Amino acid sequence: MPDYQAPAFLTELLKAKSPSGAEAQAQAVYDKFVKPHADTYEKDALGCRLATLNKKGAPTVMFAGHMDELGLIITYVNKDGYLYFDTIGGHDRSIISGRRVIIQTTNGPVKGVTGKRAIHLMEESDRKKVPEIHEIWIDIAATSKADALERVSIGDVATYDHEFELINGSVGTARAFDNKVGAYVVGEALIRLAKENAKLNAKLVSVATTQEEIGVRGAQTSAFAVDPHVALAVDVGHATDHPDCDPRKFGETKLGAGPIVCRGPNINPKVYQRIVEVAKKHKIPIQLEADPRPTGTDARAIQMARGGVACGLISIPLRYMHTPSEVVDLEDVENCVKLFVAFAKSISKDESFNW
Repeated sequence: MPDYQAPAFLTELLKAKSPSGAEAQAQAVYDKFVKPHADTYEKDALGCRLATLNKKGAPTVMFAGHMDELGLIITYVNKDGYLYFDTIGGHDRSIISGRRVIIQTTNGPVKGVTGKRAIHLMEESDRKKVPEIHEIWIDIAATSKADALERVSIGDVATYDHEFELINGSVGTARAFDNKVGAYVVGEALIRLAKENAKLNAKLVSVATTQEEIGVRGAQTSAFAVDPHVALAVDVGHATDHPDCDPRKFGETKLGAGPIVCRGPNINPKVYQRIVEVAKKHKIPIQLEADPRPTGTDARAIQMARGGVACGLISIPLRYMHTPSEVVDLEDVENCVKLFVAFAKSISKDESFNW
């Protein structure tokens, strides 16, 4: 396979360190790439970015992908200068220790390592236990509490020091594919529609949302502000094509087989049908998943905004979710962008998805 070139917009988003509530670096990337192509561009009180195209169109279509990621937040420094923390978002405690981390401070990044008692110093019974959060610390090579507090502050956030890298063709690994790929998809779809001067009937608002990992909070407020008639949320979904993943429990989805289209109560059936029709018409590969309840994505908040929104959910297949080395095929990301572009173009003037 020839060398694969990842888009600069995506790679800069992946490099940005943006735990929930501290999304400034991702905001700056979104501002740089999306703002020049929008008719209007707004920031809100939660830090979301709302980019509008064809502002006089109807109906109003909202695209939403969250730009926040998992992180750690410093809560305590002991007398010897070791930092204790709490988690931002859902972490697997078994893989936190032994990681390089970067702490964002007012004076710039501070590097550290997550540590715990070495296995050689544990009793046999302790070796079988997953450490509690308070049993793990961050070592920044400080000599004392005062020394540490000269460099970091309570409330500073940290992320794993694992950067994006292609590992084979278009398949890459990164710390935060969840959900920088979603923020990229909604922004890139608007950029492409603007560049081709697409004749849209709909008013399109692409939103990079915040604080999804701690309760889809940015989606809740931005959906109220946008007041869309129809919306597509994009997030990552579990690729189940790896060992120890029973498809009878988790369904069957694969890396490289196209975006995953959700069905279930969170999804408007007419929106679902339109997504499938558009994918077929444009020969975009898709996969299906079923979810019998409100999904753990921005779609759950958007659907219930104001008087209700006709909502769809599309996911990028991903292995090893919420770990420092998530794996995605960037061809799935590209096909997702194409699907969003085609969906926006498919909306007729004043079309309703009520049923």
